[in-house]
Amino acid sequence: MLIGCPKEIKNHEYRVGLTPASARELVQHGHQVLVQSGAGAAIGLTDAQYQAAGARLMTDAAEVFAKADMVVKVKEPQPQECAMLRPGQILYTYLHLAPDPAQTAALVKSGAVCIAYETITGPGGGLPLLAPMSEVAGRMAVQAGAAHLEKSKGGMGILLGGVPGVPAAHVVILGAGVVGTHALQVAVGMGARVSVLDKNVDRLRALDLVFGNRIHTVFSSAQSVEDAVLDADLVVGGVLIPGAAAPKLVTRAMISRMKKGAVVVDVAIDQGGCFETSHATTHAEPTFEVDGVVHYCVANMPGAVARTSTFALNNATIGHAVALASKGWKAALKDDPHLKQGLNVCAGQVTYAAVATALGYSHVSTDSVLS
Repeated sequence: MLIGCPKEIKNHEYRVGLTPASARELVQHGHQVLVQSGAGAAIGLTDAQYQAAGARLMTDAAEVFAKADMVVKVKEPQPQECAMLRPGQILYTYLHLAPDPAQTAALVKSGAVCIAYETITGPGGGLPLLAPMSEVAGRMAVQAGAAHLEKSKGGMGILLGGVPGVPAAHVVILGAGVVGTHALQVAVGMGARVSVLDKNVDRLRALDLVFGNRIHTVFSSAQSVEDAVLDADLVVGGVLIPGAAAPKLVTRAMISRMKKGAVVVDVAIDQGGCFETSHATTHAEPTFEVDGVVHYCVANMPGAVARTSTFALNNATIGHAVALASKGWKAALKDDPHLKQGLNVCAGQVTYAAVATALGYSHVSTDSVLS
């Protein structure tokens, strides 16, 4: 199979879908790899490294899209990329379709086979292709929040860990999954006072066994979320319903009653955000204020640490890439029920139920497409 890897074009996105090591893996399985020249240059992955791995360099993205049977990316295709997709071509990348009707419509129109990293499941549960970026984003969320609590960045002027004689900041983490766990690790390490909220009591119990009295675990309800948010200096939103739009846990009314100069970091923004006041921002302009509360809602947070993120992502994605290329998408999905969960759009039909529900499409099951 011809596998193509174009350069990412989203604002301040420096990650790349295939590292030279991943390209070599595909080549060793008998496939041809086409990489846009300069695709990995921003993170120190040179054209020469790709050539040494057996990849062929293409001058531009149009050439990659035109020739490739499967396109491997990181972020969702931008409008000009969607326009280059063709019927039957495989797109293997993050999609986050539920809050993005324009992209969904473009992918439906393309007729391509669109497989989303974020809905592929794992044998032990969870979302293994989303997990590495959630780990990065969770850790970054506290770093970003701490920075924007500084007065010069619009915050109230609080040091996250405090100093002797001065209380530490109160960090509230909504969701005790991968994002929340990594956020609380950093927040605890920085000396903050940390509360984590979740509806899964077993998950809260597990965190309590590890962190003990260094964190405060709270069962999530409308009342407990409100109480925690109103007392918080920094709120990290890390809730997730796989493939679906994120629930709006924090209302506009709650935001209006928060401390002035408090910070919210919405890691769920790729799925629409869990704060009612959120809208996606970029690394170039990462924040905005609502009622005196600083909102950090960058939709590709891990792109800021693009080299770390690229290698972590490729560790998770390459196995399925090899399977898709070696078997063809239909056989690969039939053989692996977890990979099958990644199919979101296929031949003009929406095959992921949560996306269809969120955007008003008729849902066509993956099994019916495969048969």
